[in-house]
Parts: sequence; structure tokens; C-alpha cells
Amino acid sequence: MSILEAILFGFIQAATEFLPVSSTAHLLVFGELLGHSLDEPRFRAFVAIIQTGTALAVLLYFRADLWRILRAVLTGLRYLSPLHTPDARLGWLIVLGTIPAVVLGKSLEHRIEALGNWVIAASLIFLGVVLFIAERVARHLRPVESVGVRDAVLVGLAQAWALIPGSSRSGSTLTMGMLLGFTREAAARFSFLLSVPIILGAGAYKLVKVLPALRGQPDWQAATAVGTLVSFLAGYLVIGWLLGWLRTRPTDLFVAWRIAAGVVIAVLIGVGVLPAS
Repeated sequence: MSILEAILFGFIQAATEFLPVSSTAHLLVFGELLGHSLDEPRFRAFVAIIQTGTALAVLLYFRADLWRILRAVLTGLRYLSPLHTPDARLGWLIVLGTIPAVVLGKSLEHRIEALGNWVIAASLIFLGVVLFIAERVARHLRPVESVGVRDAVLVGLAQAWALIPGSSRSGSTLTMGMLLGFTREAAARFSFLLSVPIILGAGAYKLVKVLPALRGQPDWQAATAVGTLVSFLAGYLVIGWLLGWLRTRPTDLFVAWRIAAGVVIAVLIGVGVLPAS
């Protein structure tokens, strides 16, 4: 892999990890067009590692929120009062919302990996339509401080649904958040906070599995380092841009993006550019 390709993939990962449009789908398409496949161990390792760049971007962007929440949780445990403040309560709700993705992700790991590109195309289009509906029926009133147990469970289940390729973790959780009455920005903010444990945990798990594929591959190692750095820097900027966009604008841009991407992938499968499986 060339450095220019690594930079391109880093930008793609940064944009599509946080926008509700599915990073898996975009990395798949551009990978195939550039002669790479997720079935190739080196490319699969590259993709898994550059995802840690966007995970670090979330940690940096929300560092104040995360530190405040962590400190509140630890203080609550120390004084045997785990729900003593809104921040402590939010911390435990994040833990609760993480459980569905952890349990289902581990139990269905191999089945999920076996899903083909038709599933990606269908997921892009179907959840694009669901996002369109959510935008129109949502009340857009609740702040992130009003998150409750029911909200955490339902948004956590939406995050677990995003294990299906093409669904988009941010897209699924943002959609569920809006359906629960949250403002777009509040739904996105809770989605980002909820993503931290699962992204870090899944990232560490994947790293252990894929790192051997890059041993003795200096070109791929250099490309992976560059791609990870780009995904981190660009990802930080994308988070701020997305929150600003959702503060004043609807999600129609991403609905159109998802449907167009799903149609493109279906066409590429139909003409033989992408494999069906």
C-alpha cells in the first residue's frame, strides 16, 4: 500500500466513522477499487488499526466530559453512593448501554464477518430510510442530561444493531436517540460518549488478532502509521463539524448519502466490480 492510499483511507475512516453513513461500506468500496479486499489479512489489519486513530480522536475531543464522568463514578464508588451526581449516573448508563454490543458482538462475531456485500448495500438503504423517518417524527427536545435507563438500553441495542455491516454505529445510535425525543446534538453527543468503551475494547481485541499480519511488512507498517495519524487528526475535526451541523441542520444530507452509497454498492456488485459475498 502506498502512502497516498493510506492518507486517503485515513480520511475515509475519519469521516465515515462519525458521520451516520457506515465506515465499513466506504472502506470496502474504496479498498476494492484500489485493489484491496477485507479478506486480505494485511488490509484487514490496516483497517482495524486505523480505527484506533478515530477512537483516540473521541477521547481527545470529549476528554473533559470523560474525565468528569470517570471522576464522578470513582467518587461514588468510594463513598458507596454510585448515583450521587448526574455525571456518575451518566457513567453507569454508558456502561449499561455498552453491554448489548459486547455480548452480541462476541457471540455473533463469526456470523457477522460472514455477511456479504448485499447486506451492506441493503443496510445502507434501509437504515437511511429509517433515519429519514426518525428525522420527521422526532420531537428534538431532550438534552443529554435527561438520559435514563430505558434510553441507555435502547440506544445500546441500536449500537449492537450496528454490528451488521453497513448499518453505521453512529447512524443507528443517532436514529434511536432522535426517536427517543433527544435533540440531534444531544443524540450525537450521547452516541459519541457511548462509543468510547466499545471502540476502545473492540480496537484492543482486533489489534491482538491482526498485528501478526503486518510483521515483516515495512511498507504496510509505514502506511498503517500514516493512516492512523490521518484518521486521528481528521476525526477530531469531523466530530466538531458534525456536532455543529446537527445543532442547526437536519440529517437529510446523510440520508441521501446512505441511499446513494447503497445503490452504488448494489450496482458494483451487479456488474461484478464487487463480490457478492
